[in-house]
Parts: sequence; C-alpha cells; structure tokens
Amino acid sequence: MTVHGERAAVPAATRAEAARALKEFTAAYNAADKAYDPALDADVVTGSLGAVNQAGLKARHRIAPTGNSRHRPLKLTDARFVIPEKAGWPRWFLADTEANRDTDEDGKHSRWLLAFTKTGSDAGWKAAYLSVVTANRLPAVAKDAAPVAADGPGLVVAPRDLGTRYTQYLQKGTPDVFAPGAATSQWRDARLTTRRAGFAYQYADQPLDGGAYAPLGVVTEDGGALVFFSSRHFERQTAARGLRPAVDPDVEALLTGEVKSTLTKERVSSQLVYVPKKGAGTGRVTVLSRLPGLTSAKGA
Repeated sequence: MTVHGERAAVPAATRAEAARALKEFTAAYNAADKAYDPALDADVVTGSLGAVNQAGLKARHRIAPTGNSRHRPLKLTDARFVIPEKAGWPRWFLADTEANRDTDEDGKHSRWLLAFTKTGSDAGWKAAYLSVVTANRLPAVAKDAAPVAADGPGLVVAPRDLGTRYTQYLQKGTPDVFAPGAATSQWRDARLTTRRAGFAYQYADQPLDGGAYAPLGVVTEDGGALVFFSSRHFERQTAARGLRPAVDPDVEALLTGEVKSTLTKERVSSQLVYVPKKGAGTGRVTVLSRLPGLTSAKGA
C-alpha cells in the first residue's frame, strides 16, 4: 500500500531524522558563532529565529571581523522530540532540549525548545523558533502530539490570530486577552512611561504570521495549546534641536542612513505561549518566552 504524504496525516519526521536535524543545526550554529559568519548557518535557520540569527551575526562580524574570541560551543542534550502527524507541507517538529547555557539560577531549571520546519520533500530541516523556558512552566503536551489548526476553534485565541492580538494589545491595550507579565503588561507600561529630556519615543508593532513566520502549535494534555508565533516591532527615537540619538555599536553595525535627529530600530520577536481552551481557567494567554532581536536600524 502506498501512503501519500501530501494527503495522509503522517509523522513529520522519524526520531532519527529529528535527531540528525538537531545535530546539524548545532554544528552549523557553532561554526557561524565562532566565525561570526551568517553564511555558515543560513541553511539551517528560517523564520523569526533566522531573521534574528542572521542579523546578529552580520552585526557582530562588522564589530569583530576576525571572529568570536570568546566562542563557547553550544551543546544541546537530553533531546525530547514532539513530532506531530500532519498531511501535506510544511511539516514541523519540536526539540525540547537541555543546553549548556543554562545557569539554573535560584534553582530554576530551563529548557531550550526549538521548532524545526520543512517546506517539501526535497527541502532540508530548518529551525524557525527558539524559546528558553523554565521547565516547571511548560505544560504537558498531549500524548498523540496533535498539531493545532490555524483557526483553533476550541481555543480562547486561534493561533493565526495571536500575532494580530498581541500587536493590537501593545498598541492599544485591547483586546486584553494576555495574562499580565514581562512580555505583556509590564512591557506596555514601560513603553508608555519612557521619558528622557529632549527625546520623544514612538512605537509600532506588526504581526508576522505568513510563510516561514507562520505560527506552530501542539495540543496540551488539558486541551489547550503550546504555540509559537512571531511579531515585528519598531522603536523610533526623535531628538530635539541640538541633540542626537546615541548609536550603540550593535545598532551602528546594522544602520542605514545618517542619524541626525531620528533613529528607528526594527526588531523581530518570537513568542511561545500557552493558550487555554475556551472556558478553562482565567481564559488568558500566558507568554512563556519572548526572544527579540535587532534586525535593522535607520537614521534620518
């Protein structure tokens, strides 16, 4: 009997294939980090992780063109794979790992979660999302590792709507569907209260929810979902006459234009959230991890 992967729901990868993808990612990531060369891991990253990784390496290469003198190889061990069954492409799987970057401060143990995607049978696996989460905050994934539909009819917020709801909340404070925390209420309040004599600050936020930035989610044991999604954020600093925004080396490395009175920074961010099912608990989405990175800067 022939099973057509484009029509039948099949596991996204074998465990051996997932382990190989994780190993190849780690090797490429380490080579790129050691040389500060984005070309060395461009083939194993995509989406928001790719945008942040590639821009960061580009900036660090301009600051230190001879490479990373303080390079410490990343090691990802104790990998636990969550491999959803899915028809068609793209497919994805989750690697829940132990990293040697974890300091376990205050007894808090963290896990590195990487979501890998593959766009077709001839394509390679690429890491699209990375989240670092305290282990005791991670909800248990359902045993059948069922993927969450984009429209998520049984959830308080559908995965495809998370980017829009998140950026609307940051801009307007509504819809208030997110639990209070560092990546929601505290960040919004900090932006509203930023003050510096002679400078004005403006913020803009955009969802990133298509193509390589599409949200990825898996059902949890309680009927909710663990979902990755992306967003883009702009911060503009405008100086009064006679003043000039300060430009840090990492910003200057990605800068276009000349900073005279205005500096606009663009960041891409990935979020890992727990979305409860409708009618459960507080009914609010909890942000478990947020990983932002500067991707460009513009002066005027």
